[in-house]
Amino acid sequence: MYEYIAGTLTELNPAEAIVEAGGIGYQILISVNTYGEIESRLGSGVKLYLYHLLREDDEALYGFASRDERAMFTLLISVNGVGCGTARMMLSSLSLDELQNAIIGQDVRKIKSIKGIGTKTAERIILELKDKIVKGAGSASSVVASSNAARDEAFNALILLGFAKPNVEKALEMVLKDNPTISLENLIKNSLKIL
Repeated sequence: MYEYIAGTLTELNPAEAIVEAGGIGYQILISVNTYGEIESRLGSGVKLYLYHLLREDDEALYGFASRDERAMFTLLISVNGVGCGTARMMLSSLSLDELQNAIIGQDVRKIKSIKGIGTKTAERIILELKDKIVKGAGSASSVVASSNAARDEAFNALILLGFAKPNVEKALEMVLKDNPTISLENLIKNSLKIL
């Protein structure tokens, strides 16, 4: 129903954000990963992609710093026995890449290490989501799309920092060659080491 909310981030803690938009403050439940992405924007503009939970006895907004994280959240809650709270815990315990790689790599132990996830649930998550993520229906809509988006954002950020376009392109190619699913933050950091 809701795609995203854009407004002023007025309050923030690792579990929730208050975003004021149109004179209304919206309480939005977030993961620790999203908290890390938006904590520097407290008091300024922020955009969160939303999942609207609407049940007979409950209504809540879940917010995500990226469409990729929201896509993973919706995949996780599609698994029998995984609710919104568990999915948010999973996205708070592991980075998006770590979670995706654990599912694709069938790493039951890593998924089971998350609070509230037992062996059977971990196995069910892997069984039901592995093919969806590999085929690109899951987080990032594909690993390639994710790396291209990260590459574009990193490119723009490095240009704004004053580096020459050819040098930035070479640095990004070198970093992405070794790790095509690297996070945006690490892509920028590793590129800066080369530049």
